[in-house]
Amino acid sequence: MTTESLPAPEAVEASIRRLALATTPAELHGAVSGWLAGGGDDAPGWLGRLLADAEAGEADDTLQVLRAATAAQLEDRSFGFTLLLPEAEATLYQRSAALFEWCRGFLGAFGLAAGEAQGLSEEGREALADLAKLAAAAPQDSGDDEDESALAEIEEFVRVAALLLHGDCALGRRHRQSLN
Repeated sequence: MTTESLPAPEAVEASIRRLALATTPAELHGAVSGWLAGGGDDAPGWLGRLLADAEAGEADDTLQVLRAATAAQLEDRSFGFTLLLPEAEATLYQRSAALFEWCRGFLGAFGLAAGEAQGLSEEGREALADLAKLAAAAPQDSGDDEDESALAEIEEFVRVAALLLHGDCALGRRHRQSLN
């Protein structure tokens, strides 16, 4: 498993407030993940490009760690990629809302990075369509053990879908370039 750890959601939230970004920690991590999965770079100004906000400014140290740890996790051969979501103690509503925000962030930045020439496999296209459905979903106010179990399954699906899309786009693009 990768040793790269994501910063705490509270630290990411503090950076978001300091930089006056209109996002949440989950949505921002989704955007960073989508940006990297789609082949986005880490050149200066990466934060503004993945948020499609020229006024976003430069990422601070916490957000640089978020990007670097996310990149390392996506590249980890033991599939150590994790989502930056609220802890298990948070309500079902809070956790599902954050997961749907994560998906929205992922989709937006993935589209910006991958552009028209995504080169997706059939599984990748299906995963992207499923992520779009999750991004449009609304969280439930309450739930039971069955809903908790379903949310855990959805989180795992999202994690694997991000890895699949990263493989199709970022890794696939690198592989094609190395062959030429």
